[in-house]
Amino acid sequence: MTGTAVQLIAAAESSGSQDTRLILAALIGIAVIIALITFTKLHPFLSLTIGALLVGAIAGLGMDKTVTSFGAGVGATVASVGTLIALGAIFGKLLADSGGADQLVDTIVGRSSDRALPWAMALVGMIIGLPMFFEIGLVLLMPVILLVARRSGLPLMRVAIPTLAGLSAMHGFVPPHPGPLAAVGALNADLGLTLGLGVLVAVPTVVVGGPLFSRFAARWVDVPVPELFLGDAAAAEQARLDAARPGAGASAATGGAGGSALGSGTGAGSVAVSADDLVPSESRPRYRRPSFAVTLTTVLLPVVLMLAKAIAEVVNENGNGVAKRTLDFVGTPLIALLLAVLLAIYTFGIGLGFDKERLSRTVDEALPPIAGILLIVAAGGGLKQVLVDSGISKIIASWVEGSTVSPLLLAWFVAVLIRLATGSATVATITTAGILEPVAQTLSSTHLSLLVLAIGAGSLFFSHVNDAGFWLTKQYFGLSVSQNIKSWSIMETILSVSGILVVLALSVVI
Repeated sequence: MTGTAVQLIAAAESSGSQDTRLILAALIGIAVIIALITFTKLHPFLSLTIGALLVGAIAGLGMDKTVTSFGAGVGATVASVGTLIALGAIFGKLLADSGGADQLVDTIVGRSSDRALPWAMALVGMIIGLPMFFEIGLVLLMPVILLVARRSGLPLMRVAIPTLAGLSAMHGFVPPHPGPLAAVGALNADLGLTLGLGVLVAVPTVVVGGPLFSRFAARWVDVPVPELFLGDAAAAEQARLDAARPGAGASAATGGAGGSALGSGTGAGSVAVSADDLVPSESRPRYRRPSFAVTLTTVLLPVVLMLAKAIAEVVNENGNGVAKRTLDFVGTPLIALLLAVLLAIYTFGIGLGFDKERLSRTVDEALPPIAGILLIVAAGGGLKQVLVDSGISKIIASWVEGSTVSPLLLAWFVAVLIRLATGSATVATITTAGILEPVAQTLSSTHLSLLVLAIGAGSLFFSHVNDAGFWLTKQYFGLSVSQNIKSWSIMETILSVSGILVVLALSVVI
């Protein structure tokens, strides 16, 4: 941050000591947040809260006004973003518990040849990553990745990298994931337009960072597929399946309990394995799965509704007909996600035979895991409001306006710095959005959405040892730190760089 910091301070000194004090307040506050998260391992919620209060105090806002400002930012963020995150968590839990995620994976992977398998796994990662938070999707798909690699005979990285690229790109670019959603709220961007452009940016980045890069990753990190540890009953079931496979004799494949499904192996004699095959018979759900068509329709419903609203705004901006008003209503993010959850309660619950107690338990279990995410996003909103109310954001905005650097490139760069320092894509996104909030007021609706995506691209840059995702992938795949950097970390960097390149290209043509 050294070069940017020096430029900011120099710009501030030219306009007075108060501006210098405000810039120093911002830099010190962000440095404290980074230090607390990185070195003391303090939870990001507490780190952001302490940092926000420190910024207000150093900036001369006064502690009473700082606390009021922070509280207002927290309240506004929870009101605009919190409900959407909760609805997204419920939807993802219904998708997982119903077997809908398994059905998507089984259908897509089971119909793919070995050559097409990396592309199919990238598609699986994107579809599963659309409604599910990254960590949940990662845990859900890890057994899939390992078992597909074992059955197909492909190198582990040829299967893993495309899947992880799909998951990670959705997490960084596409609402309703917490980071993009918080940035949309902070910058007052159009959610439907951002979602559509986010998918448009995600597709080429996944292609480059997933199937294409996986060819190199498989050569750089040539490791065997690690064994998955099972209970005795599940191990015996897997051994039976292996014995039934022609030519299987020596190898005893193992699988992961509680995961998603997977499909075909190699050759005519291969045996498709689903999640049910890896769970003891007494533990298998008694409910049937939703069909592929029903599952895909339910997953895509909120996306279609929000995109339809955005398209209607572009095509008929000043219209007031029944169709336009209807799309404006059902395409509102809260309504679109609520309708999707209500549909999922039927397609992923009641329609499959779930009773009231089973549905209630699924919804109840969906909410506690997102408490930490909600608090981090809320504290980020509080920090943003302190930056605005103290006048720091106006100084930053005036510096950006006088600079020749593109606001999109600047947003990416700031997010990269915070991502490298904190290891959290969500913290990087919401902090950068707060810093650049005044800049957003000078941008068109389309470029406002591109600003959100530029921040999202920066938040993905080079995951390393201070990122939980780094250690998750390392442990699941049994890699060394250097091997994980050569695969996972470089994949994340490719997603980030290709993402900002696509965003910059779109800014020229739209």
